[in-house]
Amino acid sequence: MKNIAVIGAGTMGNGIAHTFAQFGYKVSLIDISEEALQKGLSTITKNLDRQVSKGSLSEEEKAATLANLTTFTSVAEGVKNVELVVEAATENIDLKLKIFQQLDELTAENVILATNTSSISITKIASVTKRADKVIGMHFMNPVPIMKLVEIIRGYSTSDEVTNLIMETSRKLSKVPVEVNDYPGFVANRILMPMINEAIYTLYESVAGVEEIDTVMKLGMAHPMGPLQLADFIGLDVCLAILEVLHEGFGNPKYAPCPLLVNMVTAGKKGVKSGEGFYSWGHGTKDLIVAPNFRK
Repeated sequence: MKNIAVIGAGTMGNGIAHTFAQFGYKVSLIDISEEALQKGLSTITKNLDRQVSKGSLSEEEKAATLANLTTFTSVAEGVKNVELVVEAATENIDLKLKIFQQLDELTAENVILATNTSSISITKIASVTKRADKVIGMHFMNPVPIMKLVEIIRGYSTSDEVTNLIMETSRKLSKVPVEVNDYPGFVANRILMPMINEAIYTLYESVAGVEEIDTVMKLGMAHPMGPLQLADFIGLDVCLAILEVLHEGFGNPKYAPCPLLVNMVTAGKKGVKSGEGFYSWGHGTKDLIVAPNFRK
C-alpha cells in the first residue's frame, strides 16, 4: 500500500495525513471545506517546522512530506486509485455511516476502509458496506505524529488478512499497534473516560477544585497531565459523545455523563477547541489558567 486517502482535515485527520506522508505514502486529504483543508495544511506545516527545529526532521524530509500531500473537496476524486481510506470525521454515528456507504460505492472492492473512531462500533459501521471483512478501526492518539499507540479494532467480520496488513502498516509508521475487539470504547476509552467522568463528578460535588484534582493525579499517580486538562485537550464534546456510547452500549449507570459535562458542552465550553473548558486556553497551553467559572 502506497496510496492513502484521509477523510477529514481536522485535528486527527491532518495528524494522520501528516504521519502517512512523512513515511513516504502518497496521501489524499479530503474535506468538504476548502478552508478546513488549508487550515489542516497550515497545521501540518507548523508541526513539520517544529520537528525541523528540534532536529528530528531535515528540511528535505519536510519538503518531501508536503509533496506527498494532495487536497480534495471531492470524495470521489480523492479516493481514486487508493488502497486504504482512513476516515477521521466528527465522532457522529450518522455521519460515519453515511461516509462509509459513500466510500463503499466509490472505491474498488479490494480497498480497505478504516475508521479513526474512538468508540463507535466497527461492526455497525461495516454493516452499511458490502465489504465487512475489509472494514477496521485505526484509533490513533492525539497528537498523531508524536503518540506511538494505535488501537487496531477488529469488527465482527474483519478478516485476519486485513488485520495483519493494518498492524504491519502501523508499524511502518513507527507506531505500536495493539489489536483489540469491537466493544464500546474499545480499551483506551473504556478505561480513560470513566476516570475523566469521575474527575468531573469530583469537581461537580465540590470535593476539590480544578487545579487540586489535576495536581493529585499528576503528582500522586504520575500522569503527565490531569484528567480535567486532558478532557479539555480531547474536547469536552468528544468526551460526552464517547460516554454516551459507553452508557448506551453497556446500559450501566456508571458510564452516565456527569451533568456538569453535559451543561458545559451545551453552553459551548468544549475545551481547547472553543478556548475555554475547565481551563482558559486563550493564551495557549503554556499560560494555562483555571477558567473563570471554576475559580474559587
